[in-house]
Amino acid sequence: MRLPALAITAAFACGIALGLCPPIARLATSHFFLASGFLSAVLLLLAEMILLTRTRLAAAGVVSAVSWILLGTIGAWINEQPLPPSHISSLIEYGRIDLHTPLRWRGILRDEPAKLPWGIGLEIELSGVDYENRQLETRGGLRLSFSPHPDDLTLPTLHAGDALSVVAQAKRPQVFRDEGAFDRRAYLATQGIDLVATLRSPALIQRLSAAPRSAGTLLSRTRHRLREEVDTLFGGRPEVAAVLRAMLLGDRSFVEREEAVDFQKTGVFHVLVVAGLHVGALAFFLYWIGRKLRLSRSATMVFTLTLLFAYVAVIEQRPPVLRAALMAAIVVLGGFFYRRLDVLNSAAIAALILLVAQPLALRDSSFQLTFLAIGCIAGLAAPWLERNVQPYARALRGWRDATRDAAHEPRAAQFRIDLRSAASWLSGRLPVRIAAPAENALAAGIGLTLRAWELMVLTLALQIGMLPLMARDFHRITLAAPVVNLAAVPLTGIVVPLGFLTLGSAVLVPKLASFIAAPLSCITLLLLHIVHWFARLPKWSYRVPGPHLWLVVAFFIFALSLAAIMRMAHPLRRRIASGLSLGLVTCTFLIALFPFSPAWSAGKLELSVLDVGQGDSLFVVSPHGKTMLIDGGGAFGGFEGQNNRGIDPGEEAVSAYLWSRGFQSIDVVALTHAHQDHVGGLAAVLENFRVGQLWIGREVHSQAFANVEKVAKDRRIRIVQETRANAFAWDDIQGNFLWPEPSSAVPSDAARNDDSLVLKLRYADRAIMLPGDAEKEAEREMLSENSEEELQAEVLKIGHHGSKNSTTAEFLAAVKPRLAIISVGEDNPYGHPSAELLERLANAGIRVLRTDRNGAVHIRMDGSSLEVRCFIACPPVKADGLREAQAPDHDKNQKQQ
Repeated sequence: MRLPALAITAAFACGIALGLCPPIARLATSHFFLASGFLSAVLLLLAEMILLTRTRLAAAGVVSAVSWILLGTIGAWINEQPLPPSHISSLIEYGRIDLHTPLRWRGILRDEPAKLPWGIGLEIELSGVDYENRQLETRGGLRLSFSPHPDDLTLPTLHAGDALSVVAQAKRPQVFRDEGAFDRRAYLATQGIDLVATLRSPALIQRLSAAPRSAGTLLSRTRHRLREEVDTLFGGRPEVAAVLRAMLLGDRSFVEREEAVDFQKTGVFHVLVVAGLHVGALAFFLYWIGRKLRLSRSATMVFTLTLLFAYVAVIEQRPPVLRAALMAAIVVLGGFFYRRLDVLNSAAIAALILLVAQPLALRDSSFQLTFLAIGCIAGLAAPWLERNVQPYARALRGWRDATRDAAHEPRAAQFRIDLRSAASWLSGRLPVRIAAPAENALAAGIGLTLRAWELMVLTLALQIGMLPLMARDFHRITLAAPVVNLAAVPLTGIVVPLGFLTLGSAVLVPKLASFIAAPLSCITLLLLHIVHWFARLPKWSYRVPGPHLWLVVAFFIFALSLAAIMRMAHPLRRRIASGLSLGLVTCTFLIALFPFSPAWSAGKLELSVLDVGQGDSLFVVSPHGKTMLIDGGGAFGGFEGQNNRGIDPGEEAVSAYLWSRGFQSIDVVALTHAHQDHVGGLAAVLENFRVGQLWIGREVHSQAFANVEKVAKDRRIRIVQETRANAFAWDDIQGNFLWPEPSSAVPSDAARNDDSLVLKLRYADRAIMLPGDAEKEAEREMLSENSEEELQAEVLKIGHHGSKNSTTAEFLAAVKPRLAIISVGEDNPYGHPSAELLERLANAGIRVLRTDRNGAVHIRMDGSSLEVRCFIACPPVKADGLREAQAPDHDKNQKQQ
């Protein structure tokens, strides 16, 4: 078999996937199944050895595949075992510790304090916590951030490995419980981060003991020194320093969000992520230096691998870097043993090693994309290039020597003859002095064209092959990627080795570093200008929902079949490959264009109250499919300005939810009022979807509001101002605005909760009241200006996240809801919802659902009945006539990127 490692790795990966399936995963709770499964795998491997000695290869192959599948299943079972009782997540899960108050945490500083745009970041390996006058031993990771103020004390001098004590109110990382939302909590857990906290004062952190000297602490200090050198050398160009920090040292903290989005739009975000491209460029550079120094083969291998793994150790052992370094090491070792390893086999060996060490890496998107990229290159692009481009590239070597023509295949030999004829014709028309250089330039130009063609084919293969996973995980189609990569990949190949040469010089010969830094800065600026220019081209990048599972399966069936047939010498290979290529292209267009209808319930009014943390976002679908999004959530950073550092619920929660249902357009986006927790996520929504109109209430002087208006105007979205007494009719839906009162055309100085748009939707005999953040004053005005019949509604979205200043007893008595939904953030610092409000709702016998406990809440009504469904199972139904639908399997709907 030509690809034995690939077959073994595929079987092992299938076993892991099988072990993660819920029905089979339940067997892992029994130690009997674990032991018997492992014993069965060992017996099967022994049986394989016996069959091989008897040359029964087919039977041995089947037994081998079964044994590796079984081993993969067992590996998944072992890694899916619950966390130990002392782990901080277990302590929280089982109620042994409460995070609602500041606690004293103890642990070891994992790395040097990290410089951040807004302050300093610390990562602590926890060892204990003081809780209720006793010390609990615990494990886990705490990420601590500190934003200094002018009047603050400075932090004590801290180094990696120091034992620390810190007093802080920690919390679990934020997670949005919505269908399709990115599971940031699970993502951070893979990095060893279980809690996050803010240090309020330097006086609350204390160094208990200094770090012992070790290789780990030395590497941490070296990493910190290199980051400081980048800032020093490129201090006058912060955008260059930020990009070089990312490209050389894997630190993207200083890359602005807008700049990162430009790299995503152009399909070259991989340039900012230290992975295969960077490690490969560095490995090639090191190998080239070794050969230029005339080192022996073994010395070159040791030189390359030593410096390569030193680089990996310095920039931190993150999974993408480890994967790339492992692949490079396998290739270098193969060359040392005079073996030209098949790239697919080399990648399979690397994948097998990583999966044996960490089976659950299989479901990591980064792992999937890494090896899918290698598969696209080695399985699709390389065979095509080998047949169509490589013969001509090899023919350029010694093209003047006619005696070598016979060593090439006929078309390549003819190409050499034609090239010599063209060169002879050219030299006969030029002066003798420049004839030879012109001939060399002709050959060099042809060689450069072939290399550019190779790079274009590789880029196209990557873009097409990775399209399903890119659409699934990032929902972005980048048409400019093949062109931009033609410049970005070569420039990265220059920046990485030149960058490390600069950093090495900065440590050893500072004056030389300053000299080298100038061209490095120019090359990086050129890369940035190319990316920004292409990112500004309209319609070259757009967002799409994730493809359907059947389409992804069909895509990979065509791709794998095409890769297999391209490696065969079948007489009908070309005809079969053409048919498979047509199927692959068809699937590619279906994924890129997504010509499918979104999922909605015909004949029913739908309301989804999404979990966006401490904020509001509601999605309404009419019985005939018209759509309205009310607010977009937003990281709450105060009533004025923007919080560019926080999580964007508009991207990670709202857009992800809409894409999970297949929506690409929204008829109306309505902003209740211009507070950050309502407006902050709308810019992302307006950019990600085709929006018909933007409805607003009172205009205010607010940077966040101005940004949303600018995006709307740039995308030619009509802005409509709505006030009390305005109404609209959608299908059988009647919508009435009950607030605010019309105001002057002059914008207010600041947004107020009582400026909120209040909307009532009626469908047949059912109604929904959506009051935004309206408080007592607005509620009193609505009570005085509307009859009880005009205010009554079966469903009430509670105002202002359950504040005690909203949903007064009088307003509640007038609305008479049977179901109340509170959009509120988990463990929010404002104490929402208030105990006073919850008591009012309980006394009125109203069923209450909360996004912090139930996740997204979905309402469907057909005019006579009401159906309720929650992302997390809804509490038991008590009110008559409210039917609860089965909650979805939210583990399948949550995405980890």
